[in-house]
Amino acid sequence: MANSIYRASILQSYSQLLFQPCLSNKHCVPKKTNLLCFASSQLNPARSEVSFCIGTHLIPHPNKVERGGEDAFFVSNFKGGVIAVADGVSGWAEQNVDPSLFSKELMANTSSLVGDLEVNYDPQILIRKAHAATCSKGSATAIVAMLERNGTMKVASVGDCGLRVIRKGQIIFSTTPQEHYFDCPYQLSSELVGQTYLDAVVSSVELVEGDTIVMGSDGLFDNVFDGEIVSTLAAHSDVVEAAKALANLASNHSLDSRFDSPYTIEARSKGLDVPFWKKILGMKLTGGKLDDITVIVGQVITSAASPQPT
Repeated sequence: MANSIYRASILQSYSQLLFQPCLSNKHCVPKKTNLLCFASSQLNPARSEVSFCIGTHLIPHPNKVERGGEDAFFVSNFKGGVIAVADGVSGWAEQNVDPSLFSKELMANTSSLVGDLEVNYDPQILIRKAHAATCSKGSATAIVAMLERNGTMKVASVGDCGLRVIRKGQIIFSTTPQEHYFDCPYQLSSELVGQTYLDAVVSSVELVEGDTIVMGSDGLFDNVFDGEIVSTLAAHSDVVEAAKALANLASNHSLDSRFDSPYTIEARSKGLDVPFWKKILGMKLTGGKLDDITVIVGQVITSAASPQPT
């Protein structure tokens, strides 16, 4: 949840709306879980192709539970797999605009355009077309990652939703947040003053079997350090449990006024701190950041090809 507007359904079951439970092990979303495992179709029996096995978890802001929060996400099994998160900018509520409407519509449009020929499996173009198709008033930060069957993952991000790639207990790739000033990230908007797909940070990462990706809204990364992400993944091999554990950890930190969070560390670095008299007493600004928390955990798996019938 970004707080500031730049001026110059709950979708916790969204993947289940996209994919109905089935008996095939290639496209399976078990009921009452947020697990998605899918394998790429095989055309060459001599070649293995990579895909994602994904778990998701969303915890709304404590004051926004009834409305489901302002984050939205979606997961697709198109090609190697597509995942995306959008975080509605809460400042719109001051203008009696529901901040969740823009982020949810943006993700719905992203979902519907994944296979569009003009998109050509390019996350930056997907953001462009989804943004152009979004009619709701508001704004949101957004990130989209698209996995090729050969292991290349392309990422486009506007704002402070984030992604980490973990390999053998080490983070080998991290996205970088974009912001105009503290707590005012870059954002796709219904207004002309917002950012566009041209402002997206675009990256490409080569993934291998066993890599783990963690994507989330800033509610995750403002409250959980990278080292905690790595240690939590080490303790949970199941992607559903890992996503839930990370979301719960972020939620617990966000409610702890004594926790020295990534958010308050950044705030102090920008000159935001307790009054001077409290500093004299050895006090400092601490605490987590109350926010919507969306977590997507994906494990890279390979699928062996089966010989084609002759």
